[in-house]
Amino acid sequence: MRAGRSTTVAAVAGALALTAFAAPAAEAADTGITVSGVVVNGGRPIVVGTTKEVYPGLRFRVTWPAGHPLDDVDASLFLYHGTTAAQGADHGGIYCNSITCYEDGSRAADCEGEFHVDPRYRLDSDGDATTRKVASHAMVRASEDRVRSEEYLTGPGTAQVERAAKATADASPEPVAKGKKLTVTGRLTRADRVRHAYVGHGGKAAKLQFRKAGTSTCSTVRIVNADSAGHLRTTVTANADGYWRWTFGETATTGGASAAGDYVDARWPPPGPGVAEEPYRPGVTPTNLRKCRVRWAWS
Repeated sequence: MRAGRSTTVAAVAGALALTAFAAPAAEAADTGITVSGVVVNGGRPIVVGTTKEVYPGLRFRVTWPAGHPLDDVDASLFLYHGTTAAQGADHGGIYCNSITCYEDGSRAADCEGEFHVDPRYRLDSDGDATTRKVASHAMVRASEDRVRSEEYLTGPGTAQVERAAKATADASPEPVAKGKKLTVTGRLTRADRVRHAYVGHGGKAAKLQFRKAGTSTCSTVRIVNADSAGHLRTTVTANADGYWRWTFGETATTGGASAAGDYVDARWPPPGPGVAEEPYRPGVTPTNLRKCRVRWAWS
């Protein structure tokens, strides 16, 4: 096995363990093995950042022909985006970290496991954020050191691999007078596979959302397009205490992201020069209170 291109497969008592990936011989033959019902990462896109290793889950069903003991049957799944499974396996494939299959007594087994994605070694181009095809290297052994037949099985499914993204938000001034202008800035970034760093997500449309204090629902205030470096900036009117954030949805190549809400305290402005401070009066609304202050100005 070649370093970086193999998988470690877990085995449990009473289970069929499918062994490590190895490239098929040039003279491939029909193995009689079938792979179906493949589900990668629960059907969700695989979102990968710059350094954190990701282990998306995997489920599938495998069958094999009569006349072979379980120990003679191997099947390893991998994800590729080359023109053929053989090319994909040799160049930039994403391989299984572990697979364990449980036989049901009919020369078939339900399997579960996980892939291993290390962005520092498996993803080295922004073009790696794309739809990956699922393939399997199937093998039937004649003995411990001799292969009876082996082949690539293609077409059992696909998986979307996306670049992770981030969003930030900052609202100012803090606090702000109610009814006054509030400036909300932020930045959208996403993982760059070549630099292995987050870079500006330029030109992306993001929603500015507000969540009033004491509530759990965000409302969209407006949509703003980021500049070429991913920066966002807009001005709104502050009418209530609450949280401001930027958010955007995923695309075919990039995962979505939402900033942590930036809390802003929107206060009624203090009385102007020469205006007496009104003591608290039950039942008097802020609007009426401000009117009272005008009438009580010093002469």
